Amino acid sequence: MGQVLATNRRTTPGPDPSPQVNPPCIFYAMNTPLVSRRGFLQSVGAFGIGLSCGWRGSPLLRADDTVVQPAGKRLIVRTADPFNAEGVVDKLLSNWITPLESFYVRNHGPTPHLVTAEHQLSIEGLVDRPLKLSIAELLQKFPKYQTTATLTCAGNRRNEFQGPKIGGVQWGTGAVGNAQWSGVTLAAVLRHVGLQNGARHVWFEGADIIKDKAESYPFGGSIPLEKVLDVDAALPQALLATHMNDQPLTAEHGAPLRTIVPGYIGARSVKWLNRIVVSDRPSPNHYLAHAYKLIADEKLATIEAAEPIYEIAINSIAAAPAADAAKDTGDITLRGWALPGGKTGSTIKRVEISTDDGQSWKAAQIGTPNQAACWAFWSVPIARGSQSVWVRATDSTGLTQPREMVWNAKGYQYNAWQQLKLSQGN
Repeated sequence: MGQVLATNRRTTPGPDPSPQVNPPCIFYAMNTPLVSRRGFLQSVGAFGIGLSCGWRGSPLLRADDTVVQPAGKRLIVRTADPFNAEGVVDKLLSNWITPLESFYVRNHGPTPHLVTAEHQLSIEGLVDRPLKLSIAELLQKFPKYQTTATLTCAGNRRNEFQGPKIGGVQWGTGAVGNAQWSGVTLAAVLRHVGLQNGARHVWFEGADIIKDKAESYPFGGSIPLEKVLDVDAALPQALLATHMNDQPLTAEHGAPLRTIVPGYIGARSVKWLNRIVVSDRPSPNHYLAHAYKLIADEKLATIEAAEPIYEIAINSIAAAPAADAAKDTGDITLRGWALPGGKTGSTIKRVEISTDDGQSWKAAQIGTPNQAACWAFWSVPIARGSQSVWVRATDSTGLTQPREMVWNAKGYQYNAWQQLKLSQGN
């Protein structure tokens, strides 16, 4: 995108998306049904992984179940079933607003393909007027709202943890993306139904059903009610989103309705939303009561004693400069993104890089909007011939990335200084 649009503005939904194909690029086609690992490999042609540009190489599915793509890739697919894919860092840095084809996808089960005209949202619990709304009714009853917010998976950078092997999707640095989200504010909907005494938490439940051994349950979670109601109108608000980057949500991103909770980990922005419950306590859903917690071991007592993760951790990432970034012997430019911690209103205060193992630091320049709940892009010149750089960020609340990250059993919230080793060509 060539321009950055204003955030937190009322708007009207954009037009229906039309398929776009960019022949020189190769990427996993969205809006395709999930298949088994074997079926995925057998159906490459039918489901849209184009082997263009005359590419020949290793199989798309490696032994570790990570699907990789050749030159021109837009997403690195970590698991095919369920479908989980992350953006490529240098591609992500091409746009402050992340294009759909580069935006990470996180699923815990099969992708539901819901019919927008038939979908209904149920609102119940500690409310005066429980009701069900169609998508059309939702958009007719409440003012349209648009905001810009960055989503990131709590497991981003999981593959950098040192210590015992951690299960789950082995995310690199690309499970993150920044988008314009449109819909209606959750606060407006809850005020309309009326909140009863004792209301403290808002539960979300999606239409996706996850099968775990003998159990089956929907993906869900909850957020404190104060996160919905106690916000400055000038800052990003929690919303019920129907559109992403001015186009209707795709199935992979939660169509026809999802929550967006700025500043919170991606797991709290529940996709395929069909039920909201206002309660006096946090949701008992597995993905709040047991998963997405910082724990030292997976004993039941440890899990139950731990608090759910809500706010994202401050983080920053650099992309390796292209080998031909500079033809002369002068400095090369290092680029990256930085994301403030999830406290409401926090922004990036500074980004710094070090080429001497943290003995000294050089400030980077921020060259994009720097606003609450959004990443900021930065750049800094470094001397050609540098072997390694370390990157750290500090936000406006004073939070700074730690040099090291304490291991946790789920591999969440990794945000230690990033060390980037540079090639000899740089």
